[in-house]
Amino acid sequence: MAELFESPFFGIALSVIAFWIGIRIQKKTGLVACNPLIIAIVLIVGVLLVFRIPYEAYNQGGALINLFLAPATACLAVSIYTKVELLKQNWLPILVGCAVGSLTSMGSVYALCRLFRLDESLTAALMPKSVTTPIAVSIAGSHGGITSITVVAVILTGILGSILAPTLIRVFRVRDPLTAGLAIGACSHAVGTSKALELGETEGAMSGLAIGACGILTVLFSMFLM
Repeated sequence: MAELFESPFFGIALSVIAFWIGIRIQKKTGLVACNPLIIAIVLIVGVLLVFRIPYEAYNQGGALINLFLAPATACLAVSIYTKVELLKQNWLPILVGCAVGSLTSMGSVYALCRLFRLDESLTAALMPKSVTTPIAVSIAGSHGGITSITVVAVILTGILGSILAPTLIRVFRVRDPLTAGLAIGACSHAVGTSKALELGETEGAMSGLAIGACGILTVLFSMFLM
């Protein structure tokens, strides 16, 4: 059994099956709270605890899945390209919106970390929580942050964004798809973008654009804020 658990195929298979179960449960219940990513995380943790499988063994396959994070993010450029004319017409508000979103995210985290007197490593780990995982981990690592905490913070931020985005759009009566897409991408990166794509093509394209723009801006802002 040890040889089976330590095989990269075990980690890959467990991740795929857990996520598939999450999708089935969400479709069956229709509840927004039944996010497939949350369900997959709970199932994987449960399997590792019940069968006493070391995380290092599971991560033999999990690390291979992580390799696809950056290419998957880059693929969002396809949806952005379909809206290139919209981008040209609104480049200034898009740039300003992404800059404000990045600064608000980082500034609020920094203020809360100072308020609760968290140390520098935790502050560096939490500040890039609103950008996609490869960029967030790189930023946190380069400033002495705990990257494992960064990954958790990024995942939780994305899940909350994907769950709350449709409700917040209705509450604040956001009718412009460009505005809605930028807001989702700026605060909840790729996980939120998956929800933005469900809302509409323009929302998905603008959310994907916000991922890249906010990622670059967060790297630049981190030089001064971290």
